Amino acid sequence: MADEHTPLLAVVQIRPARPRYPHHTLRRICTILLSSALLLGLITVLLVLNFVPLDDSDEADWGAYLPWKASDVPPSWPRTQGVEYRDLQDILMNTPDAEMAKKWSKYYTSGPHLAGKNLSQAIWTKEKWQQFGIENTLIVDYDIYVNYPKGHRLALLEKTEKSNRGDPTVTSAEATWKVKYEASLEEDVLEEDGTSGLPDRIPTFHGYSASGNVTAPFVYCNYGTFKDFQELQAANISLLGKIALIKYGRIFRGLKVKRAQELGMVGAVIYSDPGDDGDVTDENGNTTYPEGPAREPSSVQRGSTQFLSFAPGDPTTPGYPSKPGVPRQPVDHAIPSIPSIPISYLDALPLLKALNGHGPKASSFNKYWEGGGLGYKSVEYNIGPSPSNVALNLVNEQEYVTTPMWNVIGIVNGSIADEVVVLGNHRDAWIAGGAGDPNSGSAAFNEVIRGFGMALEAGWKPLRTIVFASWDGEEYGLLGSTEWVEEYLPWLQQATIAYLNVDVGTVGPDFKTSAAPLLNKVLIDTVHLVQSPNQTTANQTVGDVWNHHISTMGSGSDFTAFQDFAGIPSLDMGFSFGRKNPIYHYHSNYDSFDWMERFGDPGFHYHATIAKIWGLLAANLIETPVIQLNATDYSIGLEKYVDSVKAKAKEMKFENEPTKSHFHSLDKAIARFQSVAQSHDALAAKLLQQAIDDDIPWWKWWERVKIYYAIRRVNTKYKLLERQFLYAPGLDERPWFKHIVFAPGKWTGYAGATFPGIVEAIEEGDKNGVYKWIGISTGIVEKAAEWLDE
Repeated sequence: MADEHTPLLAVVQIRPARPRYPHHTLRRICTILLSSALLLGLITVLLVLNFVPLDDSDEADWGAYLPWKASDVPPSWPRTQGVEYRDLQDILMNTPDAEMAKKWSKYYTSGPHLAGKNLSQAIWTKEKWQQFGIENTLIVDYDIYVNYPKGHRLALLEKTEKSNRGDPTVTSAEATWKVKYEASLEEDVLEEDGTSGLPDRIPTFHGYSASGNVTAPFVYCNYGTFKDFQELQAANISLLGKIALIKYGRIFRGLKVKRAQELGMVGAVIYSDPGDDGDVTDENGNTTYPEGPAREPSSVQRGSTQFLSFAPGDPTTPGYPSKPGVPRQPVDHAIPSIPSIPISYLDALPLLKALNGHGPKASSFNKYWEGGGLGYKSVEYNIGPSPSNVALNLVNEQEYVTTPMWNVIGIVNGSIADEVVVLGNHRDAWIAGGAGDPNSGSAAFNEVIRGFGMALEAGWKPLRTIVFASWDGEEYGLLGSTEWVEEYLPWLQQATIAYLNVDVGTVGPDFKTSAAPLLNKVLIDTVHLVQSPNQTTANQTVGDVWNHHISTMGSGSDFTAFQDFAGIPSLDMGFSFGRKNPIYHYHSNYDSFDWMERFGDPGFHYHATIAKIWGLLAANLIETPVIQLNATDYSIGLEKYVDSVKAKAKEMKFENEPTKSHFHSLDKAIARFQSVAQSHDALAAKLLQQAIDDDIPWWKWWERVKIYYAIRRVNTKYKLLERQFLYAPGLDERPWFKHIVFAPGKWTGYAGATFPGIVEAIEEGDKNGVYKWIGISTGIVEKAAEWLDE
């Protein structure tokens, strides 16, 4: 018991301290040894990387992961794995061969390959790519809703009164209808054209056209543009209950039918007028195909009548992939409800002549109604309507089915998994041939892939992943590519740098292209590397003879889903024809191997040339450590596009025309974007130069790491920049289109519209819509600038 004598500090006996772990001395020694070994290993690696020259096999193990030259040996730039970059360029430049392209073209055009009916070609393509060395090639299928032709008729009917011939029971009012002209709806079989007479050739028809049997008067509607129909209404031309007779050209055919349908017309007949054939016409003394370069009079342009600028892809699955078992939506929003058929100008002549003297002449309208090329055939181009004793009987029988379609996808994995370049061409055609559209592109594509295969065989390993895509169903409405993008959208948006499309590889000598501005510079650089088949001046390149015009992105080919839905910078290119070149029989039986060999590309030299451009362009994007995109070009484009919007407002005499103050915020946002874009491109150029010079001392290893991550950061900004211009709700009335800068024109389809939300509101006289879309566009451009400047 404690008392006053108890010590304040008690002494408690405890046992002596003992080690927490047994063999603690040994553990301490091991820790010191292992730490020293790790430090020594790190020093050794740094010394090896900086002072020991590596041969190609050593560098192949690691060099592609770093954005700088690996050794002090002066190599070519940029470094790549297994094959030097210049050697890769040589392979891609020298492999494409005109005779091989001719061989591939002969195969692809030897028989019908309509969408959903070309499985044998899909399998052949897959096996051929695997033979080229693209081992990871597979077929990806979708269940697509489409139509196939069953029957059709177009007859010009004339009502004749009966004669009473003395019989008082027969009045003059009684009459009967007889066939004045029965359209053949068939293209002539030509001995000189091997595929024009195939027993299984595809009839003339429109994709996604409605079945129907209508008899009605008809009206000549020029090109069937929105404005053409407005002018017909302004002239008090009766359209309700009539059949529209329309020329091909100016806008996508499906939008011609859509507008006719909206105005109460009951059918549409669309023909090709030689007035749009430039100088190479029968009227100008040119012999028609097959003897000469002018249009064969019976040629017919088939094609889709889907409302392409409103919703491409399978019309029953807007925004999601057409896989088995998915819910299917109504199709009224995407395809016509009135029947339509395509005809030749030979079949159009009796119809046009039947309108002579009835209604105003086309020449009494504006200049866009001028230029019909059948005046020398006694056509006066009257508008109509047809007289009361004349009518058209239009019969269109279609079978609608849900059927598989097959994309062929080849993949070459790169060292950087989250940076991908996609190359694509479609395989399906409306006819047995398709030598120009799309199989000049298909033949060139095989040569591109054969070149990359040879590089792989030589030991090359790409820096970035490559995807090769042979699409099915493009002709109906970009089906294969759209469904694929919708299925793989998260991965594509996270990883894809660019999509490079070639649809029509060549149908003439003139290089034509459309591209997102990010790709302008790399495209221009590439075309100056490739010799032109046109050597009027020795050693001139494609770039030397090209006018350097790059169109804005619209629609009409497989880049649409990439650019406008996924926000992936895209490009489309090929060799086209001019006013003085042989006429290209677009979507006709005469787009054949025989036409190509005689008139389109004799010798198939342009096939090989587009393959070289395509391969070299892809290689630049795949192999250059700093991605070769250019943000400044984008900013310059934005400024130009806004100026065009202002001009549109002025041209349309828009009520309460937006003043400079209305556009001030958008102008300011674009100026800010231009400033940060220039800074970003300057940083990219600086980093690229540092990678080339590689003059960092070995002991400043952290500087190398900093450069590596700086380049990764710059590349990520380039990769994702296009995505910043997407607006999730989409455009008004067509929400599938997400891009606020680029979209196909609402009533053009093919041609691109810039700042489409603003432009469409101006065209529709919607003041609130104009201010709404100026605000949306301003906010998105501001956020893009802020994101790029982070």
